[in-house]
Amino acid sequence: MYEELETIKDKCHKCNKCALSKTRTNVVFSDGIANNKLMLVGEAPGYWEDQKGKPFVGKAGQLLDKIFNCVGLSREKDVYICNTIKCRPPENRNPLPEEKEACREFLDAQIEILKPKIILICGSVALNSLLPNEGGITKVRGKWFEGPYGAKMMPIFHPSYLLRNDSREKGSPKWLTWQDIKEIKRVYDEL
Repeated sequence: MYEELETIKDKCHKCNKCALSKTRTNVVFSDGIANNKLMLVGEAPGYWEDQKGKPFVGKAGQLLDKIFNCVGLSREKDVYICNTIKCRPPENRNPLPEEKEACREFLDAQIEILKPKIILICGSVALNSLLPNEGGITKVRGKWFEGPYGAKMMPIFHPSYLLRNDSREKGSPKWLTWQDIKEIKRVYDEL
């Protein structure tokens, strides 16, 4: 498994299939622990991710780590983290369809190699990439969907969205995320 991931990672680091390869500082392939239980698929690298070469290392990543820690999970021991695309779009804009298409082989390879039992789809860009016909993130977050290789997939709000919506009242995005992460942990513990 690790050798296969390294082979794909090396290929990704040499990729120049789209214009993002010309503006990136670093390829952002993955972080966390390679495992077949839990994978989180994010949207695209931001500024800090591009600088450090790891996904979810800025403020949104710090919040993501806190969310996982609240239920006893951590990226170091329990979660493999990657994005739909591996290079930062300028000004953190949403990836263009041709950019997502150019990077799709790498995401597909990560999923095929690990065959995770749970895939968290983090944010609307990831949702549009993995479940393009299901509607918006607000409509489908917290619901389970059938994924590749028998995986259970759940869309969740992106932590950057939670940073912009600070309320913790019942029904708020943060409150809904708390419900989602408890459900994810319940299913994780049954594996």
